[in-house]
Amino acid sequence: MDWIQESLIAPVSNVLWTYVLVYVLLGVGVYFGIRTRLVQVRLFGRMLRQVTSSRSGAEGGISSFQAFAIGLASRVGTGNIAGVAIALTLGGPGAVFWMWVVALIGMATALVESTLAQVFKVPAADGTFRGGPAFYIERGLRSRAGGVLFAVLLIFTFGFSFNMVQANTISAVLSEGHGVPTGWTALVLVVLTALVVFGGVRRIARVTEVVVPFMALAYVLLALVIVLLNVSALGSVLSQIVSAAFGVGEAAAGITGGLAAALLNGAKRGLFSNEAGMGSAPNAAATATTSHPVKQGLVQSLGVFVDTVVICSATAFTILSAGPGVYEPGADVEGASLTQSAVADQLGSALTPVMTLLVFVFAFSSVLGNYAYAEVNMSFLRARPASLFVFRALVVAVVGVGAVLELAAVWALADVAMGLMALVNLVAIVLLGKWALGTLRDYERQVRAGRDPVFRAVGNPDLPGDLPESVWTGERAHREVRAQR
Repeated sequence: MDWIQESLIAPVSNVLWTYVLVYVLLGVGVYFGIRTRLVQVRLFGRMLRQVTSSRSGAEGGISSFQAFAIGLASRVGTGNIAGVAIALTLGGPGAVFWMWVVALIGMATALVESTLAQVFKVPAADGTFRGGPAFYIERGLRSRAGGVLFAVLLIFTFGFSFNMVQANTISAVLSEGHGVPTGWTALVLVVLTALVVFGGVRRIARVTEVVVPFMALAYVLLALVIVLLNVSALGSVLSQIVSAAFGVGEAAAGITGGLAAALLNGAKRGLFSNEAGMGSAPNAAATATTSHPVKQGLVQSLGVFVDTVVICSATAFTILSAGPGVYEPGADVEGASLTQSAVADQLGSALTPVMTLLVFVFAFSSVLGNYAYAEVNMSFLRARPASLFVFRALVVAVVGVGAVLELAAVWALADVAMGLMALVNLVAIVLLGKWALGTLRDYERQVRAGRDPVFRAVGNPDLPGDLPESVWTGERAHREVRAQR
């Protein structure tokens, strides 16, 4: 595995991220930020109201909040605990600044991709909806081949690669913090994953709706306690992050590459954490029952903010305010164990079991969210029940394998997989941007008129054309609008 990583995976990852993806990712985010007139700032209050006001879905569908919870379940995970720690060791404190930049710019990208997922979603046999990049590439760009390519990339990335990362993080904190053998961790994770993934998307929605908000709140409260205990160091930590972001000062002294290291590691770990532009969250966004696509776009955009600006920042402050010897820029790469050590340094070793539980819940909820995304794309490929059963069995097996592999190999594979997936999605949303921007104009026009926005797919002057064959036309669409009211 070491040879594969160093000879094959690492060179591809380096070229992909150093010369291509970071610029495309930021460029697309800036483009949509300008075209939407900074929608992430203008409509931030509406994002909060939309999450709290969403209701249960009609006819077996799921609510906006449940879709938000599924999306947050996949976003909020090892990227917030292990990913931030890795970014700090490889890119220095400045990597956190670039994680913020990727998130704030990416909020506009997240709104666009999730709005497109709603516009082009399709009904499923179980009463829910299916959608995401594979669907809007096929239906919006008229390219079945492009949709299949994205679906295959997502299935590999989320069904296998990312779930290996989540399992690896759980295994690491149990092994280093409590001496639990990785083999036993792998066995337990295999059993737990099997019990959940064979339950279907709605079961995942019910689990994550309860677990994710509690998980995020508990972790933020823990970090808030650390902030209050070290409030005098807050200014120093922020200064350290900003100065190191540009390769300046002592904070960047141990990092090879300075600005480039901070930018690249911040962008990679930021994308892994908040997924803005990656094309994953739209799969959750499409499952919601709502009266207008932009409503769910706002919900998913808020998820990017919560994930990175709130939760990742909490992790960064916890690590950077720890005592000497806990964190050293440029030291050996550490993941969740570094965050766990920082919490123990701040609040005492008695908190180690609590931190282990939080890491477990973060990572395992991400396994559920990741599987939900992969299952949606299996349906796009028209997988038969037997194929779906085999896929679920493989997901369960991969979780076990990830628990026993080395940290570096697992994360390197994840970087390449998510990079390729993001490139396909970013090209697609730029080509389909006129549909999302038109839908946003329609939404804001109705808001200015004092109406609760309802999407009209045929004869809508803000759209570049009609969508006669969609869930937004016909009697079912009218029933869903009434249910949302």
